[in-house]
Amino acid sequence: MAETNQMEKIVSFCKRRGFIFPTSEIYGGLANSYSYGPYGVELKNNIKKMWWKKFVQKRPDIVGMDGPILLNSKLWEASGHTTGFNDAMVDCKKCQKRFRADHLVKELTGEDMEGELERMTQVLQTGLKCPECGKSDWTEVKKMSQMFSTEMNGVEGLIYLRPETAGAIFSDYKNIVDSMRVKIPFGVAQIGKAFRNEIVARNFIFRIREFEQMEIEYFIEPEAEWEVMFEKWLDEQEEFALSIGAKKEDLKRYEHPKAKLSHYSRKTVDTEYNFPFGFGELFGLAHRGDFDLSQHSKFSGQKLDYFDQTNNKRYTPHVLEPTVGLDRLILTAICAGYTEEKLENGEERTVLKFPNAVAPIKIAVFPLMKNKPELVEKARGIFENLSEQWMCEFDDNGNVGKRYRRQDEIGTPYCVTVDFESLEDGAVTVRDRDTMRQERIQIAELESYFGNKLN
Repeated sequence: MAETNQMEKIVSFCKRRGFIFPTSEIYGGLANSYSYGPYGVELKNNIKKMWWKKFVQKRPDIVGMDGPILLNSKLWEASGHTTGFNDAMVDCKKCQKRFRADHLVKELTGEDMEGELERMTQVLQTGLKCPECGKSDWTEVKKMSQMFSTEMNGVEGLIYLRPETAGAIFSDYKNIVDSMRVKIPFGVAQIGKAFRNEIVARNFIFRIREFEQMEIEYFIEPEAEWEVMFEKWLDEQEEFALSIGAKKEDLKRYEHPKAKLSHYSRKTVDTEYNFPFGFGELFGLAHRGDFDLSQHSKFSGQKLDYFDQTNNKRYTPHVLEPTVGLDRLILTAICAGYTEEKLENGEERTVLKFPNAVAPIKIAVFPLMKNKPELVEKARGIFENLSEQWMCEFDDNGNVGKRYRRQDEIGTPYCVTVDFESLEDGAVTVRDRDTMRQERIQIAELESYFGNKLN
């Protein structure tokens, strides 16, 4: 119950403080669809920048790209998505509630029956009760495609909203090799929207139908010592989780059993985070062999191999695929940072203890009083100067204590207050979010002060 209450608090907080809103609320909403508000979009952009810097900007072996959402349907035939990208669904006939069958059976019996449709039907019909209405009257378990389809003018048949970003990387693999002179091992990174028609979207932004993925396809020699690379990727994924605020003890690894692996996978490991609703997948890492390039070569008729000039040989590269959902990273950062604490004076405060790089607003600037033009003018000047480098917020509404509390809640690391003394001594009060300590800093030194703190 405490965990449920914690998640409810976080969902309510995200709406109240402008991080994440249920979308289309004025029209009754749309199930499990969300908009990122003013602070949420800054948080999202910060995490994107951090990921791109770590895995692309600072690595000579990885390049980026941005492929389209709508791709040639033959691509999804080659990858197996049009026929094999399904989940098992079942409906309760009494309350009309729909469930993902394998998750439901595991919840009710503890057994893992993924892919065993007939057996799941038999087990449910032994009298297992619906978690919603308590009755036991089930439909047969059936497959449901996770692909969203649409039509395009001038193109026959259905086309699909991409269910993952990787497809565009593989279809443009040859263009990247030809234009960028990359050498094995190398990776291609992409951040973008993907769409999956989930049977049950749940747990806030953890599982939604429209989401943003950050994926890398890392191409290696078929005979490479991939186990070493694989472990390094696992470590780097975990390092990134820690950099956005996750604690080491809240992370664990889950290796998919060999019997449950995709036919082309040599190894798949998820890095899971302990959310208020329990552990859930955050990062995925898979060794996909040469399945993708071989399939796309077969279906397109194009050669997608690689000539290794160093070893004077030609081969189809194998692929390691590190992937993560951006929305899940955002939820991780919020859950990890959300803190309710009691102060020495008996007051309580809610604070998002974000790492500085994650915080949506870096510095808030206050005039002590908003009805004193000389204070407001001085504070405005400081705001305009600092906002050249950092995302800042100007706030003159309410007393300074209330403004501090507002900034604590949205995770702002530093607050700057301009008071009457500032007009005399050219200094301001800088307050630290976590320690709540205050110090006087000369206005002329603020840029270098925050440069050391925030950069």
